[in-house]
Amino acid sequence: MTVRISADLPTGGVSSPGYDRTAASVGVVHFGFGNFHRSHQAMYLDRLMERGEGLDWGICGVGVLPQDAAMRDAMRAQDCLYTLVVRHPDGSLEPRVVGSVLEYLFGPEDADEVYARLVDPGVRIVSLTVTEGGYLKDAGTGEFDPTDEAVVHDVEHLDSARTAFAFVVEGLRRRREAGLEPFTVLSCDNLQGNGTVCRQTVVGFARLVDPALADWIAAEVAFPNCMVDRITPSTTDADRTSLAEEFGVKDRWPVPAEPFTQWIVEDRFPLGRPALEEVDVQFVDDVEPYELMKLRLLNASHQAIAYLGAPLGYTLVDETMRDERVRDYLLRYMSDEAAPTLGDLPGIDLPGYVDTLLERFSNPAVRDTLVRLATDGGNRMATFTLPTVRDNLAADRPIRLGALMVAAWAEYWALVARDGLPQSEIPPDVHADAMRAAAADEDPAAFLGLTRIFGDLGADERFREEFLAARAEIAEHGVHGALDRSLRPVEA
Repeated sequence: MTVRISADLPTGGVSSPGYDRTAASVGVVHFGFGNFHRSHQAMYLDRLMERGEGLDWGICGVGVLPQDAAMRDAMRAQDCLYTLVVRHPDGSLEPRVVGSVLEYLFGPEDADEVYARLVDPGVRIVSLTVTEGGYLKDAGTGEFDPTDEAVVHDVEHLDSARTAFAFVVEGLRRRREAGLEPFTVLSCDNLQGNGTVCRQTVVGFARLVDPALADWIAAEVAFPNCMVDRITPSTTDADRTSLAEEFGVKDRWPVPAEPFTQWIVEDRFPLGRPALEEVDVQFVDDVEPYELMKLRLLNASHQAIAYLGAPLGYTLVDETMRDERVRDYLLRYMSDEAAPTLGDLPGIDLPGYVDTLLERFSNPAVRDTLVRLATDGGNRMATFTLPTVRDNLAADRPIRLGALMVAAWAEYWALVARDGLPQSEIPPDVHADAMRAAAADEDPAAFLGLTRIFGDLGADERFREEFLAARAEIAEHGVHGALDRSLRPVEA
């Protein structure tokens, strides 16, 4: 089979699907079809298909946001093929054309086709990567927010939905009406208990549409938790150029990624699942220890790198990691404050995992950006860092390093308010206006008053004291001075 990445250019010597894609069928509908899904879940299914297995588990990608039209155009122009380019630390590139995606639908224009897929008996899994902030919940309480503007719209306009969850709920309703068993809903986002959070959102949305439907979903639909891990930067023109010049492949939207990848999933799939254990996916009874480890170590460290690195003039993760103070801080934060909140981790070499993270962050070939890590920081900090602070407060353990991360975040937005960062380095964030105003307030504690992010944590006296001390240190002595203070032994 000759595989082409565009209408007129063969992939040449680049690794490409050896299986017959015309013999494959859709078994997975995926909402939030971005770079991470393409570097991770789609890659694993491509690996399985390359073994001659799982051809009935092809992917139909779905975009629901206006900006997803660009992905639709790219994927349809390339028969849904794209190039995954693994960036090794020595600078070498390892491209592979991925063929597991069979179809791409754009929700705002293809709603009928999306619903047709969702009631297709061959579709047994609906998966999502809609970001931490995409679950329609109050960041301060963690509860589903029925007053969210998109929710209010979608409940009344399921034929022109703006959220993945409207499609999921209506798809389940139509399956129920047709007498079909419900598909499994698999969240692949970086959330503690992502399946549980996803269930809360789906059931909460359904209850606004039809309480009986909500009860049926709560009783009949499986929402397994999973842990996903692969650093996947945004695609740049340099990625397209290097792929074309070095390998002769013209790809409208290639996907760069680090070599490391991991996927751990709770094995709860009533209608079956692909045999992904054959390609190194780990299926377990309880994913919580693994996901908590990843969220509180890797993802929280990403937040620290962004907010400590940008004021120092860095723009890339690997260059920030060459700053010894930042590197020492990350090691101490993960070891001294995050690790004690994880509980028992049987079979896991935690110090080894921390060392591996530092190596991964330092990979110069990945060229991951600080602005990507800081994107949607209001939801990410509330998910990755603040729970660790809460746990340490409850256990009367140290919080100085976590408080510094939060203070650096506040000072970062104060810097934004002063026009101290280039426009290209200011991340999109649903809470941006509120954070900018609070960070620039004369009262340095005003930032903690953002209850949609902090909930009641901002009123904790011990946390406020550490936060204010760290903000004052950054304001007076800069990030390096604050890092020096935080790394000194705490006086008895």
